[in-house]
Amino acid sequence: MNTINIESLDLNLFKVFEALYEEGSASRAALRLGITQSAVSAALGRLRKIYGDPMFERTGRGLRPSRRAEELKPIVSEALNRCRQSLALAQREQAEFEGRTLVLGWSDDYEIALARQLINRVAEAYPGLRLIFRQIHSRIAAGMLMNRMVDLAVTSGSGNSAALSKELVGVNGYACVLDFAPPTGELTLSDYTQLQHILISSGGVVGIVDEVLAELGLKRTVEAAATHFSAVPYLIKGSRSIVTLPSHAAQAMAMMFDLRLVHCPIALPDYPIELSWRTDSLRDPAVAGVRNILRELLKAIPPVAARF
Repeated sequence: MNTINIESLDLNLFKVFEALYEEGSASRAALRLGITQSAVSAALGRLRKIYGDPMFERTGRGLRPSRRAEELKPIVSEALNRCRQSLALAQREQAEFEGRTLVLGWSDDYEIALARQLINRVAEAYPGLRLIFRQIHSRIAAGMLMNRMVDLAVTSGSGNSAALSKELVGVNGYACVLDFAPPTGELTLSDYTQLQHILISSGGVVGIVDEVLAELGLKRTVEAAATHFSAVPYLIKGSRSIVTLPSHAAQAMAMMFDLRLVHCPIALPDYPIELSWRTDSLRDPAVAGVRNILRELLKAIPPVAARF
């Protein structure tokens, strides 16, 4: 880094850095900050000179942060949030969270089922606070929390660390969604194994369904696999395919897209719903408040049997 005194540094450069990192585009960062794109480009040029690093590189999909930028992001965002909190002491209560962002890591099954309710509750309780949803899974949740890439995480397990806290807020199970009526009215095991399946998995081509079927000496045919839940209605609508997914998402999809929600004919194990956060982050009223709202929404997820 070039030698520079903080007294001569324009601290607004860090707001530009945060916006560039989170938006991945100079034009979107300019819109977010209410300045011109040329001003954003000029600020980026100054940041590059200060840190002796490209900071962001152009790709076909926008700007990609450099390794140095990845290292700086949690430090810069933490400093900016502290500044916002200090300024809030001199402002009206309703303006306390203006300009703040909070990043929630979860898989899109929770996003489908709960995001709108969360947005509404947060907007009412913390006006001005902006939520960012980021896709994560259990294997990467702890690292993303520790690196301040997310502020809260909802997973089925996030590992253990002295710097992290977590709470078991419930358990969930699975249900099936399809766009036709099973021949007998109820989905039988024979029907289930003969249908074409859509698999949702963060990686690989084997899921919990395959493991349970293997224990029964059975198997299924997977015609397609995806890493996310949001495309499920479009993959099965108008088809004779079936998908097995977390029951809260299955219910939301069935209601939104006029699909059929049915019991899974095999006994799949329930899984925990865990809410995790950095232990020291609860000093931040935004994190503490959103955590409490999210906890209430997660605890209100009904058991599988109540969905039918």
